[in-house]
Amino acid sequence: MKRWIWIAALFASATLAQEKQMTFDFDSEPAGQPPKGFELALTGKGRPGKWVVQAVGDAPSGKNVLAQIDGDETDYRFPIAYTGPGLKDLRLSVKCKPIGGKGDQGCGIIWRLKDKDNYYITRANALEDNVHLYRVIQGRRIRFDGWNGKVASGVWHDLAMEMVGDHIQVFFDGSKVIDAHDGAFKDAGKFGVWTKADSIIQFDDLIATPK
Repeated sequence: MKRWIWIAALFASATLAQEKQMTFDFDSEPAGQPPKGFELALTGKGRPGKWVVQAVGDAPSGKNVLAQIDGDETDYRFPIAYTGPGLKDLRLSVKCKPIGGKGDQGCGIIWRLKDKDNYYITRANALEDNVHLYRVIQGRRIRFDGWNGKVASGVWHDLAMEMVGDHIQVFFDGSKVIDAHDGAFKDAGKFGVWTKADSIIQFDDLIATPK
């Protein structure tokens, strides 16, 4: 009897964890419109970015993706799209595809976001062939770890991070590429996606899981 109670409790715990997972695949939204439930903002200078849902043939799941399609070449320009609720310890993952950009082809995820000028970010850049980890404080982007390796343009990639306490791990295409510690942002915050300068990027399957 005790064994069945234990199994039932384990199943209930797994179900609760699954219910807490938030997945954004954009498939129920109309193409050509901004993403519902997301706040759109800009860190830095230049145009704020244009975020739209697109129907594409190679979407990793379903038929739709989220894309940032404004190629403003302002260098210190970071369009962001973020949502909630606020999470502190979490795993955040996304599938992203660099489409274009002469100066940059950077796709990123952001978390523990307080506002448009204060958050963590990790991003992969197809023109630089690297994955970097930053804190953004009062609009100033500060790199504190990174990895050099192939990031192909025109290809879907898996970018993910896990943060518990001050411990941050970053994963690229299934491999851990960064293991770091940082205490700049200790509180829960919103999460989302990021691009830089003239990057044209598609995103799909943004998944946030509390840890």
